[in-house]
Amino acid sequence: MARRGENIYKRKDGRWEGRYKCGYDESGKARYRSVYAQTYQEVREKLTKLKNVAVKAVSSGKKTVRELFEEWLTAVKLKVKPSTYSCYNMKVVKHILPVFGGLLYEKLTVRSIHDFIQMKLKNGLSAKYVGDIIIVFKSMARYISKVHSYANPLENVIMPKKEQKSRQLLSKSEQKKLCQFVLDNPDNTKLGVLLSYYAGLRIGEVCGLKWCDIDLDKGILTIKRTVQRIYENGSTRVIIGSPKSKSSIRTIPLPKFLIDILKQYKNADSMFILSGTENPIEPRTIQYRFKALLKKVNLPSINYHALRHMFATNCIELGFDVKTLSEILGHSSAEITLNRYVHSSMERKTACMSLLKAG
Repeated sequence: MARRGENIYKRKDGRWEGRYKCGYDESGKARYRSVYAQTYQEVREKLTKLKNVAVKAVSSGKKTVRELFEEWLTAVKLKVKPSTYSCYNMKVVKHILPVFGGLLYEKLTVRSIHDFIQMKLKNGLSAKYVGDIIIVFKSMARYISKVHSYANPLENVIMPKKEQKSRQLLSKSEQKKLCQFVLDNPDNTKLGVLLSYYAGLRIGEVCGLKWCDIDLDKGILTIKRTVQRIYENGSTRVIIGSPKSKSSIRTIPLPKFLIDILKQYKNADSMFILSGTENPIEPRTIQYRFKALLKKVNLPSINYHALRHMFATNCIELGFDVKTLSEILGHSSAEITLNRYVHSSMERKTACMSLLKAG
């Protein structure tokens, strides 16, 4: 007995017919074909076999890469955060469309994508960043293949090999020098440095922190928002949004000495901690101030995000279990914490090796 939605029915001549989608014509209209048999079960078995075979169109309907990216971006905007959409859009507009925008989608080849990858690498982009561009390209191709049954020209593209670069961190003596200067000369900006170094906060999380997010009596801090500068319509703007991921929304217990410092600067609940006003400071400004701070203390220039890495490494050395540290950092898994945020310095390696004894 035919079931609703199977597209199988009995013909007037007594045979059974089943229809299945075999692709799309150049106008985008779905095309169907039929199979026939003497019984319903035979038709059903034939359709099952056909549906298990991936259907690929022989042409892209003569649409350009630009047209299909516009369709994909419109669709993806409905399900991702504004900052994520901005990141996708920027990579498409800045990198992909200038090279492939006017090309017919059906003219894309694996070779042309590999040449594009090589060009971007030669232009000085990192393998990771080029890989991120190709991930966006592949996402669009999968969507178009699924929605329109177009052939996926990026299916066999090989991603550029990423080089694992060691992040530049401060030595133990340099970290001590930085912290001592910040503690001796505190201000709103330096509070952010302390919160990142002693609590592992991301720069956007620090910029988005309000006094109402900190319970000084209980000694806990809650991450509820982040500040980001995003690309939009050829320019950028600052937005206040939700944290990076679901696991990034978290509550962190603070060490007592940090609570005592925060109490000295406590302002109205509606005020942002770093700005002291109801408007946040953007991450780029904090980066500039941090670079100036390092220069003033005569320390090597490092990225602000290195503070978070040093926090993670120091916590492991102090005996934190990885699961606890992972939750404090707001990671979705302990594996991310170990692989990306825990670094072994030469000082640590030397100390570990000195534990070995002869005999």
